[in-house]
Amino acid sequence: MAGGVGTRFWPISKASHPKQFLDFLNTGKTLFQQTYSRFLKIVPPENIFIVTNEAYRETIKEQVKGIADRNILGEPTLRNTAPCIAYAMYKIHKINPEANCVIAPSDHLILDETEFSRVIHSGFDFTEKHEALLTLGIKPSRPDTGYGYIQFFGNIKEGICKVKTFTEKPTLELAEEFMESGEFLWNAGIFIWKSKTILKEIETLLPDIAAVFLNGIEHLNTETENEFLANSYATCENISIDYGVMEKATNVNVLPSEFGWSDLGTWGSVYEQHQKDVNGNTINGKNVSTYETNNCVIHIQDPNKLFVIKGIENAIIVESDNVVLICTKGREQEIKNIVADMKLTYGEKYV
Repeated sequence: MAGGVGTRFWPISKASHPKQFLDFLNTGKTLFQQTYSRFLKIVPPENIFIVTNEAYRETIKEQVKGIADRNILGEPTLRNTAPCIAYAMYKIHKINPEANCVIAPSDHLILDETEFSRVIHSGFDFTEKHEALLTLGIKPSRPDTGYGYIQFFGNIKEGICKVKTFTEKPTLELAEEFMESGEFLWNAGIFIWKSKTILKEIETLLPDIAAVFLNGIEHLNTETENEFLANSYATCENISIDYGVMEKATNVNVLPSEFGWSDLGTWGSVYEQHQKDVNGNTINGKNVSTYETNNCVIHIQDPNKLFVIKGIENAIIVESDNVVLICTKGREQEIKNIVADMKLTYGEKYV
């Protein structure tokens, strides 16, 4: 899934070039390229499908040379993850009714790719044998309020567990309780299932979305697919797969995993991953001088300006094109609302 805008990483991430197509950690590869390379170790390229905004089709072709047009699924409008996944699953199911699939965001960081591959194959083995929906859960290392949580049944040492509840972005107090209980995992937003299994659930729990694709099933994998989508996709309900299916289905399981995962959802998560100077600052930029500045995220794109920062603590300072953002670290979840305000005030110019 590579269609999001990544507004919490504004102003680096903008609608014209969102975060999945950027190299946040200076690795030489964008997050999308890292994800694509990771899955090449698991499945052949012809079996990797990218669901994205139609506007990003050419960007994907630039970042993955030689990718076939059939493997890029262009959404004419954004409708959250349930329609996105339904589209991909109906298309893949038509190619192979026994398809065993892994669904993953394109903008996550995974440090231990060998363990990640092992976990995915373990998940494939489970869903091949069981009519079940499987999600990956990460053992939490801190009471983070920016992640969703999964409560599970049974002994974690036994491997795959039944899901009891989902909780989206709890308060700090609740997140601390989750940590202490030992019954909760972070929701990685990575799913494994047979195409026929998830489509059965979508048709039961999200019948209106299912109807859109069932009514146009003959167009999928044909020359009329894009025309069908242009006429029908916007009628899909704007809803996440978590809320629409995972929280309501009865056959949901979780595979506890540890492979160095971060969803890189905020500037704070980038701070956790970046190398820091002696004062705890993570600095990305050519001409940056700091004095009495501690524990800050500083990301500067303009190589022709000198940035001097003095006496600042626990801040996010980001410069990109025509925008400078200064925000208290720990409040970066609010950047999404700021972007909405800027769009309302100034139009598309700065977002």
